[in-house]
Amino acid sequence: MNSSSFSFKRLWAVVVKEFIQMRRDRLTFGMMVGIPMIQLMLFGFAINSDPKHLPTAVVVQDHSQFSRTFIWGLKNSRYFDLVTVAESEREVQFLLDEGEVQFVIHIPPDFSRDLLRGDRPKLLLQADATDPAATGNAISAINLLTASVFDRDLKGPLQKLRDRPGPAELQIHRLYNQEGKTQYNIVPGLMGVVLTMTMIVITALAITRERERGTMENLLATPARPAEVMFGKIIPYIMVGYIQTGLILTAAKLLFKVPMLGSIPLLLGLMLIFIAANLAVGITFSTIAKNQLQAMQMSFFFFLPSILLSGFMFPFRGMPEWAQHIGSALPLTHFLRLVRGILLKGNGLYEAATHVWPIALFLLIVMTIGVKRYRQTLD
Repeated sequence: MNSSSFSFKRLWAVVVKEFIQMRRDRLTFGMMVGIPMIQLMLFGFAINSDPKHLPTAVVVQDHSQFSRTFIWGLKNSRYFDLVTVAESEREVQFLLDEGEVQFVIHIPPDFSRDLLRGDRPKLLLQADATDPAATGNAISAINLLTASVFDRDLKGPLQKLRDRPGPAELQIHRLYNQEGKTQYNIVPGLMGVVLTMTMIVITALAITRERERGTMENLLATPARPAEVMFGKIIPYIMVGYIQTGLILTAAKLLFKVPMLGSIPLLLGLMLIFIAANLAVGITFSTIAKNQLQAMQMSFFFFLPSILLSGFMFPFRGMPEWAQHIGSALPLTHFLRLVRGILLKGNGLYEAATHVWPIALFLLIVMTIGVKRYRQTLD
């Protein structure tokens, strides 16, 4: 047979050779199977654009049958989980600033008296609108609820109060983002996404690149200790992270008019922990991966759940409990709350500390793993 003609035998030999290489490179094969499975699980089971059971506080100043009916209606709507009864405006503000609740509903004094008089008493709904996608359906639901929930109590001579637009009036105050602009939610969050993606990818390639280029031996021959090498590789990229942050903050202010109510120096200071956490992940990946391709795959393996389960693209509280637990272990989840809290809510160090310690704990764990892995590379 002419050697220049197409040979299925040689083709099959090449196919078998590729399968053998694939079997030897188990990490890459695992990523090829694992990443689609993760996508399937996350998009199939974890992502929900219509969040329900949103944590809600109530301020009840009228203890009457109508108040109890309204609260009963809230519970049965499935959009609201009543987690606490607030006693003061200070407590209400704290719950909203900390992100402990998504809504606060105020039932004013003399609510039942005014309702029976036909004066259409006002119910106040305060909504944390930093994430408009998370609150939109719930606000629509409570509008319908207010118009119909009292129908069962208004019978006989009171039936005339059921005439539309309803016996009570709902006032909605969207806090922190009164116009419900998506940019106010996306642009600050984009800061965390960009830092996560670039910091991990850049550093994941750091050691693998040296190994592939043959310069790793020179590094190992130096008297530098593992921690010194890791910090030496991390510090330049921290500066890169701050340059990226400066560009995004400038664009957020000038192009998207994002309000910046809190302290920018505080944000930049706390951001150091987040940047360091992502760099530690990248360094750890680079000590595990055998080549740059594996390092890239592992970075994507970490980035995918980070962006999907952090609350950046989809409402965090719309996810099932198991997905929220995974998301809570990722630094991007807490950084999104941190940066939105400082920029949109004007949070200070006290409120921000709630979201800092999980990132610091993540950094400590990953850094410890990374140092141990680097020591193993010396052997």
